[in-house]
Amino acid sequence: MDYYKTYAKNRFVEENAFSSAKVEEADPPALAAVKERLPVPFWEGHDGALDCYWKVWEIAFRNLMKPAPGSGFVSNFIDTAFNGCLFMWDSVFILLFGRYGSRAFDFQRTLDNLYARQHPDGFICREIEEATGLDRFERHDPANTGPNILAWSEWEYYLNFGNRERLARVFPVLMAYHQWLRLNRTWQDGTYWSSGWGCGMDNQPRQPREYDRHFAHGHLSWVDTCLQQALSARLLSRMAVEIGRAAEAADMDEEAAQLQRIVNARLWDKATAFYYDRYRDGRLSTVKSVGAYWALLAGVVPQSRQDAFIAHLRNEAEFNRPHRVPSLSHDHPEYDPRGSYWLGSVWAPTNYMVLRGLDAAGRYGLAHEIALNHLGNVVEVFRKTGTIWENYAPEAPEQGNWSKRDFVGWSGLPATAVLFEYVFGIRADVPKSRIVWDVRLLEEHGIERYPFGAQGTVSLRCGRRASAHDKPSIAAHSDTPLTLEIRWDGGKARVKLG
Repeated sequence: MDYYKTYAKNRFVEENAFSSAKVEEADPPALAAVKERLPVPFWEGHDGALDCYWKVWEIAFRNLMKPAPGSGFVSNFIDTAFNGCLFMWDSVFILLFGRYGSRAFDFQRTLDNLYARQHPDGFICREIEEATGLDRFERHDPANTGPNILAWSEWEYYLNFGNRERLARVFPVLMAYHQWLRLNRTWQDGTYWSSGWGCGMDNQPRQPREYDRHFAHGHLSWVDTCLQQALSARLLSRMAVEIGRAAEAADMDEEAAQLQRIVNARLWDKATAFYYDRYRDGRLSTVKSVGAYWALLAGVVPQSRQDAFIAHLRNEAEFNRPHRVPSLSHDHPEYDPRGSYWLGSVWAPTNYMVLRGLDAAGRYGLAHEIALNHLGNVVEVFRKTGTIWENYAPEAPEQGNWSKRDFVGWSGLPATAVLFEYVFGIRADVPKSRIVWDVRLLEEHGIERYPFGAQGTVSLRCGRRASAHDKPSIAAHSDTPLTLEIRWDGGKARVKLG
C-alpha cells in the first residue's frame, strides 16, 4: 500500500551538503598514536584530577567508530556510550570537551552524521541507530527530537577554531531544523513544547498527573525548550552575519526577541524569582528544574532579575547541595538524595550549561566555586571506582543510583572543559584573537599544547600565589599572534603573544 508523503520541503535542506558527502574510509586513531597531540594540563597537588583527565581520553578513544555500511553516516564519530544509537544532545556536550582533542581526532564531525540523516522538511531525529542509520522515532512523535542545541556546539567550535567554511556548511542544516521545530513544536502564543525524553530530562515530574512524564507534551509551555530555541535563534543570526547571509536569518532575530518577551512575561514567577513551565490553563508549575538556567545562556534574564534568579544556586534548600548542581531542587517532594536519574542526580551537561550561563552573566566567582565542587566530587568518585559515571548523587561523592559506568559520553566534561574553562579559567575566542584567563587558583597550574585556531598552539603557566589579590606570575608562549587577557581579584593585564 502506498502512503502519502507529508513532507513540506524546506528550501534550506536543498543546500544540505552532508546528505551527499563522501563516506570517510580511514580508521579512527588509537589513543597511543595521537596522545602527543592532546593538551597537557598540570595543577600542583591535584594528581587525582589529572589522572581523571587522562582517563576521559582513554575511554573516549575506545568509543570512536566508523560509519557502518548502508547507515547513511558519513564521518567517523564518537559513540554516545549508551545503547548503540547516536544521540543529538549527548553528542553536542561530548563535542564541547572533544574540541580540545581536535588535533588528535575531529570530534566535531560526529554531528555530520546527524546532518546527513536530515529529512526533506528539516527534521532530525534525536536518536539514530548507528548500525542501520534508522531513526528511533518517527517525526511526529512527541519524544522524537531535541533539545535543539546544535547551533551552540557549532558556534563554540567556531570560537575555538575560526572555521568559517564549516559555519557556512552547517548554517542551512541548522536553519531548516530550527524552522521545523517552530512549525511543529509551538503553541498559538509562540512558546514551545517537548516531552520528558524530548527535553532530555526523562523523568522529571513536570506534566500534570494524567500525562505520561516521559513521552507526552502535557499541553505545557516547556521553559527549557523555549530558552533553547531563543539561544538557537540568536546564534543562527550571528552565524548568518559571519557568512554574509544576515538577511536570511531575519526571522531568527524576530523570534529571539519574541521568546524573550514571552518567557519573561509568562514563564517568570515574581514571588519565587524563577522560570517555570506553564500549564494550558495559564498557571505556572512549581517544579524548579535545572533546565530553567538555560535562561542565562540564552541571554533572556533582565539585569534586574539576575541576582534573585542566580541566588537559587547558592540556596542550600534548593540547588546548593554537597554535590552541585542537582537537576531537581532539593525542596521538591520527589527529590531523591541518590539521584534517581533526573530526580536530583548531578549531570555533567546541565552543570556545564549552568557554568556557561554564569559566565555569560559575568558571575565568574560563582562559576569557579561550582566548578571546583563539581570536579572535586567527580574526581573523588573516580578515586573510589576507577571510572567516569553517567550521573552523580547530589548528597555524597557517589555515582547516581541509576548510572552507567565508563560514560564518556558527556561525563567527560568535568575533567576537561570544566577544568580548563572554570577551574583554571582559560577560555579562547579565536575570532577576536584572544584568550581570557580568569585566574582564581593559588596553586601552580596551566596547560601545555593548548589548541588555538586551525594550527596554533599555546603554552600557559601560572605560578603559585600566596593570595588571590596577588598579581599572577604568568609564563606564556604562542606560535600564533593573540592577546592574552589576564584577570585576577583586584586587577587586569594584557599580554601580546606570538
